[in-house]
Amino acid sequence: MNKKKIKIRIGEDGQIFAETIGLKGKECLTYIEQLEKLLDAETIDSNYTAEYYETEINSTQQNTQLIREEE
Repeated sequence: MNKKKIKIRIGEDGQIFAETIGLKGKECLTYIEQLEKLLDAETIDSNYTAEYYETEINSTQQNTQLIREEE
């Protein structure tokens, strides 16, 4: 059984990049929504891997770029 993970990278310019691992189909979107709430950020770009569209029991990955909202 694969563990569900979110891999986060913060760039030198403050941009946040997130990759979901071990999530199937649209399940990754729920995790990204929660991450957006925690970081007070919104998704500005998303790229889905081929696994996102598969219905078999495979890992799904979503690479997402988030931007923090400035006050």
